[in-house]
Amino acid sequence: MVKVFNLVFASLFLICAGLQWNDPDPYLWMPLYLSSALSCAYAFKDISAQRLNIFNIAVYTVYAAYLLFVENGVISWATEHNFDSLTQSMLASAPWIENTREFGGLSIMLVVCAVNLYTERRRISKENLLTEDEHPVNA
Repeated sequence: MVKVFNLVFASLFLICAGLQWNDPDPYLWMPLYLSSALSCAYAFKDISAQRLNIFNIAVYTVYAAYLLFVENGVISWATEHNFDSLTQSMLASAPWIENTREFGGLSIMLVVCAVNLYTERRRISKENLLTEDEHPVNA
């Protein structure tokens, strides 16, 4: 199940990275999506990526917190704009739409990297327990 999860999200993150090509800030969003795709690819291949996932989680958390509290951010969308639809066209007069959508993308990447970190740590812990069972400690 974890392999399917990572295959699906790696594909989605690669597509999202490609769609950023025409965005005003592709230099920021393409690496963010590609880093999440790499996390998923490593998890799919059972390659350790703890440091990558910790780094991704830290970066996504800081940027998401910024988008949450920045003027015209997620809180502004919720309190001042009464949760206006995010499906409307992005206009200069409605910057909270872009910031809230970006917050959503970061949240998805954050959750996926956290799931990968958690499952990898469980796998490593389980492998260590199996290794200890094979080599009992003499008392």
